[in-house]
Amino acid sequence: EKKEKEIEKEVKSSWHILTPDDGLYPAEKFDFDNHEELKKFYEYEAMGSRKAKKVPAHIAMMRDLELVDYEPVSDSGNMRWYPKGQLIKNLLEMKVDQMCTHAGAMKVETPLMYDVEHPALKKYVEKFPARQYLIKSEDKEFFLRFAACFGQYLMAKDMTISYKHLPIRLFEIARSFRREKHGELSGIKRLRSFTMPDMHSLCADEKQALEEFKSQFLLSMEWIKALDLDCEVGMRFTKEFFDEHRDFARDIAMTVGKPILIEIWDEQYFYFVAKFEFNLNDSVGKTFALSTVQIDVENTRAFDITYTDENGNKRYPLLLHTSISGGIDRCLCALLENQAKEIEKGKKGCLPFWLSPTQIRLIPVRDDFLDDCVDIASRLKGRIDIDDRDEGVSRKIRDAEKEWIPIIIVYGKKEKESDSFTPRFRFPVDKERFNLEELNKLIEKEMDGYPFAPLSLPKMLSKRPKFRG
Repeated sequence: EKKEKEIEKEVKSSWHILTPDDGLYPAEKFDFDNHEELKKFYEYEAMGSRKAKKVPAHIAMMRDLELVDYEPVSDSGNMRWYPKGQLIKNLLEMKVDQMCTHAGAMKVETPLMYDVEHPALKKYVEKFPARQYLIKSEDKEFFLRFAACFGQYLMAKDMTISYKHLPIRLFEIARSFRREKHGELSGIKRLRSFTMPDMHSLCADEKQALEEFKSQFLLSMEWIKALDLDCEVGMRFTKEFFDEHRDFARDIAMTVGKPILIEIWDEQYFYFVAKFEFNLNDSVGKTFALSTVQIDVENTRAFDITYTDENGNKRYPLLLHTSISGGIDRCLCALLENQAKEIEKGKKGCLPFWLSPTQIRLIPVRDDFLDDCVDIASRLKGRIDIDDRDEGVSRKIRDAEKEWIPIIIVYGKKEKESDSFTPRFRFPVDKERFNLEELNKLIEKEMDGYPFAPLSLPKMLSKRPKFRG
């Protein structure tokens, strides 16, 4: 902890706002009218503390919705994921996997633990000793990885790479471990055990690295759009790098289409010279990062990762650290925190349709309509369940609303005779009544481009246990 504080004290930086028209303003003098979320982001980054004085809204939500919960028999920051939460987590992983592999990344798998005495790894353990999980095996001591970096570095070191192969992208969905300070742990926003989709790109030179950086920024924008979030963009540069590439920074701001926060360091103090993050403000005034890309100028030398150039000479490539999504656990946190703010404005809580654990709930008016609901469920696309419990229709509708079910269909005599439905939608639609074919087309449209996984609980609600009392 002492070494971490010493590093923080050495950092000297200035804060600026960069606008799409290339205006660069000292952050403290910028007019934040109509940019309230950007103001909150700046104030948190420049002056805030990670320690929360209030309980973030997502904690009650994740438990009430039976998604995620604390595990008292494990270390703090290690969670239990119930079936609905695990389904969401799995879908998020499937989507980011799809995006990275489509972008040309090669998926790999690397070990969870590494030798603390390895010459290139030892400095990481010594720099942040309080953050490591250390374990012994036989006569050696190992640390649990806090990212997929080390395994991918060591893999890249052993590869034979030509300039013709570059850029090379290695990708892994990495279970990672970091012993965050107890006061910094917060639901699923900051954990000690988390899942981080981690990609590393080797680039021949600065030009190629900037092209890759921009491409991965666009991928990250696509990810944020898939989660239906409105995030603030932060970028961080060494002064030298920013002065040389201001046009590049302006291009990013133009792509975002709104002002972004820029931090400029007087000198390089870590391994990267440039990075971006998509950030979300939560319900208790804290900000946390999701997607990020960093341009690393040190680690290919430290790990002796080389490629052969067109003249047959060995060169050190530049290295991009990328997480298109940020931590998967944190993405669910972002979804819930965002909904907490929407609910505060009087709106109904709702997850993106592709992530909703149940997408359609059928509620039979009476038991004699149950067989019809079973038949309809077999012909509808999506994750469909049926509320066959011995409860009144009003109670069943209320329970479905509490679960944020995006499409609720009450089925009775009118629906049977007309062979059509008037669903209760939790998202905008352009008509009220649908037949089965029309509803399937709507579902196909909502699911276009997104992965699908089947229902993670029994289809009949009467068959489901409660995970929380």
